[in-house]
Amino acid sequence: MTHPPNGGAVPPGPPGQAPTVPAQAPGRPAPTMPTVPPQAPGTPPAPGMPPAPPAATTAGTPARRRTAWSEGVDRLRAAATTEPGRLRIIGAVLALLVVAFGAVTTWQMTERSAAADDVLHRSQPLSADAAAIYRSLADANTAASSGFLAGGQEPAAVRARYERDIERASEKLATAASNAGSDSSSAASVGKLNKLLPEYTGLIERARANNRQGLPLGGAYLRYANDKMQTQMLPAAEKLYKAENARLSSDYGNAKPYPWFAIALGILALAALGWAQHRNYRRTNRVFNHGLLAATAAATVVLLWLVVGHTVARSGLNESYDDGVRSLNVLNDARISSLKARGNENLTLVSRGAETTEVRGESEDKFDVAYRAQMKQLGGADSGLLGRAAELADDDAGKNPVAEAAENVGVWKDRHKVARSSDDSGDYQGALDKVIGAKADKPTGECFDNVDAALDRALAHEQREFQRAAQDGRGAMSGLAVGAAVLAVLGAAGAVLGIGRRLSEYR
Repeated sequence: MTHPPNGGAVPPGPPGQAPTVPAQAPGRPAPTMPTVPPQAPGTPPAPGMPPAPPAATTAGTPARRRTAWSEGVDRLRAAATTEPGRLRIIGAVLALLVVAFGAVTTWQMTERSAAADDVLHRSQPLSADAAAIYRSLADANTAASSGFLAGGQEPAAVRARYERDIERASEKLATAASNAGSDSSSAASVGKLNKLLPEYTGLIERARANNRQGLPLGGAYLRYANDKMQTQMLPAAEKLYKAENARLSSDYGNAKPYPWFAIALGILALAALGWAQHRNYRRTNRVFNHGLLAATAAATVVLLWLVVGHTVARSGLNESYDDGVRSLNVLNDARISSLKARGNENLTLVSRGAETTEVRGESEDKFDVAYRAQMKQLGGADSGLLGRAAELADDDAGKNPVAEAAENVGVWKDRHKVARSSDDSGDYQGALDKVIGAKADKPTGECFDNVDAALDRALAHEQREFQRAAQDGRGAMSGLAVGAAVLAVLGAAGAVLGIGRRLSEYR
């Protein structure tokens, strides 16, 4: 028997049948396949050899898959080349623009409406309370000096006025403390006044006790109390008043600016809707698309409501400031000046020249100098604070009380000269009668009461004018934020339905 040589080829089988590998004899090594030399990239495989697998893009690194974002961009680009794809993109953009317009309108008008509401119900009332604190303290000081001049038997009306002023100041301070919030300036002023008020009332009670006993020490206590009021309490009250006025101005500044961002978005949305309808007309010769027409109508209503409503609101707020707040500020200053003048006039008789100041090289009574300064600031019909108040008054109901106050200021000045002449000539009792005496004596106190009452009527009138104008301005914004949101949703739905109607023609 003959055997094939080792390493020989496998004998071929029958035609059409794969060659069989003979069984390996035990102990013999398995035949090995011939090795394939490495091929250079791009070299065709040798004859009879299988093709090489494709090479990786980078040695040792598999080819990267495309991201979902790039695939989505490609699909969007492909869709944009067809009319249905373009319509879907146009519908999405239109809906987004209308919704953005409504959202920005709602946001900006909500802020302005809240600021206008703060002007009407928070900052201006707090500013009025701060002015009332100042007036109450100044009036209490005036009443205390008037009661002291009356002697040991203080008139009941004067005593009641003083107590009413102190009670009102305490109540307004409590309100101011609860609304001071994070405003450190207001909180510090309120805290200082709450600390000083008991000290002041204690000094007044000591002055009264000594005055009832006829002791001169009462006058010293009264002057000390007046000094605490003039140098510490009234400056703190004025600081609180200015802080609340600054808050009021800030609220006006937040309520009045036009919502330009919302207006710009509204114009852009209307332009886009107009372009879409024009495009639809050119491609289909159809004049109207009901969905796009409804979206245009909704956006137009919101834009007109926004512009007209805010213009009316701005006009009302401007009127409330020009005809209300400005007049109130001037009238408050005028009333405070009259109160200070009256207090200094009383203290001129209380001190009897104990405190003097140098004016143009001459020594004069300190309180009489202060009285003249306050009366000059108060002015008359054509000058000073009263002249300014007359200019700001826009109707007879506001002008008449100011004119009455100016007339009484003139009479007050004339009577004060007579009182000072009596005091300078040594007639102290005559001077006292001409300051706090009975009506038959034509005292300056009567003129002061008339001035104070007239200014109070003017303040009440201007407060009503402010509230009317501010309510009109606030009312013009009512419902705008909610209405804009609802109409924007309806407009976006109309735009989507309008584009959907066109898409249905391609199905």
